[in-house]
Amino acid sequence: MKRSCCIGLMALWVGLTQAGTGLTELPATATDGPVTVYYPTSASDAAVHRGPFTLHLAWQGMPVRGNGRLVVVSHGSGGSPWVHADLARALVAAGFVVALPEHRADNYKDPSSPGPDSWKLRPAEVSRAIDALAQHAEFGPLLALDKVGVFGGSAGGHTALTLAGGRWSPAAFKQHCEAHLADDFSSCVGFTTRLRGNLLDGLKKVVALGVIRQRFDDTTWYSHVDPRIQAAIASVPFAVDFDMASFNTLRIPLGLVIADQDINQIPRFHVGAVRAACPACEVVAEFPQGGHSVMLSPLPPFPAGSIAGELLGDPPGFDRSLLPLADRKIGDFFRRHLLGAP
Repeated sequence: MKRSCCIGLMALWVGLTQAGTGLTELPATATDGPVTVYYPTSASDAAVHRGPFTLHLAWQGMPVRGNGRLVVVSHGSGGSPWVHADLARALVAAGFVVALPEHRADNYKDPSSPGPDSWKLRPAEVSRAIDALAQHAEFGPLLALDKVGVFGGSAGGHTALTLAGGRWSPAAFKQHCEAHLADDFSSCVGFTTRLRGNLLDGLKKVVALGVIRQRFDDTTWYSHVDPRIQAAIASVPFAVDFDMASFNTLRIPLGLVIADQDINQIPRFHVGAVRAACPACEVVAEFPQGGHSVMLSPLPPFPAGSIAGELLGDPPGFDRSLLPLADRKIGDFFRRHLLGAP
């Protein structure tokens, strides 16, 4: 009995003291894009080049058992797996496997259909990513998938809110934009244009409202339940189209990451409204000087003068050295709610 106990403890110790952070990609299927996976590995990290980033990871290193739990990360509109690499590494260091599904027609390779069209698809894409890990020959045996975590930022935060039990409607998006178009313009139109305080602003608002009223009159309330998902964090989420009453009593713990200087999703309309409606929600991290880009690390090189750079870039003087502590707090949230850790 003592010998078998020692062997089990040694195996656990080997798994928890992995040499590096593994990286692999599960291939696309007929219905879904690829799933990028970060995981504990016995292999050593080396430079891996992905797009504009040089990351230190163990490409296709042999997986080893960590803590047995999975966290799925839902990227933002037009996002990639690489802008969440620092968070993924922190979660892997805490023992988690991290999976990032590529959301259809709203990713860095194909940004053709963001907004409510994507939000209808994303929660089920997360569920199918969990299925893919469960069925995988190497990862399936290493994971207990009765308690899965979800993290999402911006549009991915919308996904996290939905999976936590919130319900939303395209018509509620339209109603918000009709009432607050000028104050929350980027949420209503994306990165296409901005109000500049000149004579063109009136035309921009008329065109924007015309498109929104034509496309988003669906009054259906959308939701998605996956009983395997047992904890979620929404970072600077898009949230104005939710029924805020649905956050009064959630089925799982929900954490929030708040950036008070966010000009892309104005906090009082989005994460602040969720916080006010959700007495049980936990503020995992709050950045008084942070902007929408607190969800992105490493930060992508935005083109000079681009609208995306204006809306997503760091506010002047923001200290990015604060982000690793936030990543550790995110890991602690999932350890508490998925593993019962103190």
